[in-house]
Amino acid sequence: MRIFGLAGWSGSGKTTLMVKLLPELIGRGLRVSTVKHAHHAFDVDQPGKDSWLHRQAGAVEVMVSSANRWALMHEHRGAEEASLEELVRRMSPVDLLLVEGFKRHSHPKLEMHDRTLGKPLLCGEDPEIVAVASDGPIEGLSVPVFDRGDIKGIADFILTRSGLVP
Repeated sequence: MRIFGLAGWSGSGKTTLMVKLLPELIGRGLRVSTVKHAHHAFDVDQPGKDSWLHRQAGAVEVMVSSANRWALMHEHRGAEEASLEELVRRMSPVDLLLVEGFKRHSHPKLEMHDRTLGKPLLCGEDPEIVAVASDGPIEGLSVPVFDRGDIKGIADFILTRSGLVP
């Protein structure tokens, strides 16, 4: 399974790019999945629901299943956060796994940069950043720079870099 990531500061447009890239890549016949790193306080469950009650009662894992989907919730219960590698092992094989966040993990990444945030580029500190998508031109980088609206060009780059097209 090929892995490619989107990295950047909060508010830089990672999710916006992700939801535009997915239909572009899927439209090209690829099976694509995603992993998103979230803040510590996120929860997919709702207080009072049966699955929430199971977790509150101490279950380490709770799986919820229906005719439309299934979801597995795993409580760390004091254990360390799962690494990206551990999470990838739990996923079904696909052509391409897009990773949002996990900027400290080792996999090729495209950095999303929004000049209005006033944050420094990450690509100077992370050799795994192989391209940048920005809201304006950036001079002097040793990696390709894309306009963040160039979805087709970014998709072409990701597929080429991931070895999914020659």
